[in-house]
Amino acid sequence: MANKLYQMTPKEIVQELDKYIIGQDEAKKMVAIALRNRYRRSLLSDEMREEITPKNILMMGPTGCGKTEIARRLAKLMDAPFVKVEATKFTEVGYVGRDVDSMVRDLVEASIRITKQAMLEEKYSIADEIVEEKIIEAIIPGNKKKVSDKNRGPFDFILGGGDYVSQKEQYEQNQQQEQKPEDGNVELAREQVRQQLKEGLLEEQYIEIQVTDKPKGNNLDMGNEGMSIAIGNIFGDMAPKKKKNKKVKVKDARKILREEEAQNLIDMDQVTDDALENAEQNGIIFIDEFDKIAQGSGYRGGADVSREGVLRDILPIVEGSVINTKHGPVKTDHVLFIGAGAFHTAKPTDLIPELQGRFPIRVELENLDQETFVKILTVPENALLKQHKALLETEGIGIEFTDEAIDEIATMAFLMNEQTENIGARRLHTILEKLLEDISFNIPEMQEEKIVIDREYVKEKFEEKIHPEDIDKYIL
Repeated sequence: MANKLYQMTPKEIVQELDKYIIGQDEAKKMVAIALRNRYRRSLLSDEMREEITPKNILMMGPTGCGKTEIARRLAKLMDAPFVKVEATKFTEVGYVGRDVDSMVRDLVEASIRITKQAMLEEKYSIADEIVEEKIIEAIIPGNKKKVSDKNRGPFDFILGGGDYVSQKEQYEQNQQQEQKPEDGNVELAREQVRQQLKEGLLEEQYIEIQVTDKPKGNNLDMGNEGMSIAIGNIFGDMAPKKKKNKKVKVKDARKILREEEAQNLIDMDQVTDDALENAEQNGIIFIDEFDKIAQGSGYRGGADVSREGVLRDILPIVEGSVINTKHGPVKTDHVLFIGAGAFHTAKPTDLIPELQGRFPIRVELENLDQETFVKILTVPENALLKQHKALLETEGIGIEFTDEAIDEIATMAFLMNEQTENIGARRLHTILEKLLEDISFNIPEMQEEKIVIDREYVKEKFEEKIHPEDIDKYIL
C-alpha cells in the first residue's frame, strides 16, 4: 500500500515532527531514517526484500522528554499500522506468556481499520450517486409498491431470501402501474428535487429511509486467544438482513446511507488480505516502559520474578515469528519495533543479551532545559499556551502572556524538575493549570474581555498560597 510518509525524505519527516516536538533531534533523525529505509526496501527485488529486516530502535531518556510524543505523532502522520503497548502490562499478576502476542493482534486490528477506511474512501464517489437516488426516492416515491411484511406468506422467506414476490403481488403491481400514466410528472418532480438537493435547499427536511438493523453484539469472547464468536452470526447469511425505517434530516440521511452503501461496495476478504500484508510489511510496534522489565543487578523476589519471562516471550516476536490472529497468521519478521524507557535504575545491558542484539540503534534523549520549556510553551502548532487561550476564548475572554511571564513559568518548571522528581514537560501542565485555575473558575462572572498575565502575576500566584522555599512540595 502506498504510504505518503515513506516517500518523504528523512529531512521532511523531521520537519513534520518539528511542528509538534521541540528538540530531541537525534531521536527524530533515527526514526526518520528507519522509515526511509522501509521505503528503500520496498523498491528492491523480492529476494533481497525478504533478507533485509528493520533495524529496531531503543530510546532512552527521562519521563516527559518526548519519547511517547514522537511515537504518537508518527501514528498520526502515517497511514501505516501502528500500535503502542506498555511492557509492564505483561508483568501483571496472572500473566500468561501468550498474552504478549496481543500486541501483534492489536497491530492487525489497526491495519484492518486503516485499510478498510482507505477502501471506503475510494468507493464514496459511487456511493454518493446511489445515495442521491435513494434520497429522491424517499422524497418522491416511485410506483413500485413495496411488499409489506404482514402480507408475506410463511414460506416467502425460504423461497426468495426475503425478495420473493408472489404472482398475486405482481398482478397488483402491474395493475397499479397501468392506472398511473403520469410517470412523466413523477420524473419531472424528481428532476426538480435533484436540482434542489444539489443547491442544498433540502438539507433540513425530514425523510424516512430504510437502514440495515444491526443486531446487538452478543459476542462470546475467547479471552487470551484474541478470538471472539458473534453468536448472531453463527447462522451466517441464512436469514435476510433486517431493515428498519428511520426518520432523519436529509443531511444526516446522506451520511448514514453513504457509509452503508460504501460498506456494501467493498470486498471484506480483499480488505483482510491487504491489511495482513500491510501489517507485516509496514507495521510499527512501540513498546513503552521497556526498562521496567529489564532485570536489574541482583535478584529481586515478589512480582519481579516474571520480568525475565516477559523478555523471553517478547524475544521471539521481535526476532520474527508467526502469530495466529482471528484474521489469519501474521509474520513479524519485518515489523519495526521501537523500545522506549527512562532507564534510570536499569541499563540497556540489563536486558537479556539476545534482546539487546535485536535493538541495534540506541538513542539517548536529552533532559529538557529552560530554553526548551519556553519553546514548548509557544512554538508547536498545538502549544500549551495556544490550547489554554483557545479554551478561554470560547467564553469570550482573551488571555495574553507576556514574554517575562513565559520565562518565569519555564524557569519554575525547570527548577521544580531539578529540585524534585524530573517529570519533564509534564511539569508545565501542572504549573499552567494552577496558574489559571482562578480565571477558569470565575469566568462566567467576569466583566473583563482581556486578561494580561505578567511575571508579577505568576510569582504572586505561587507565593500567596505557600512560602517560596516550599514551592517544590506544592507542585506535584
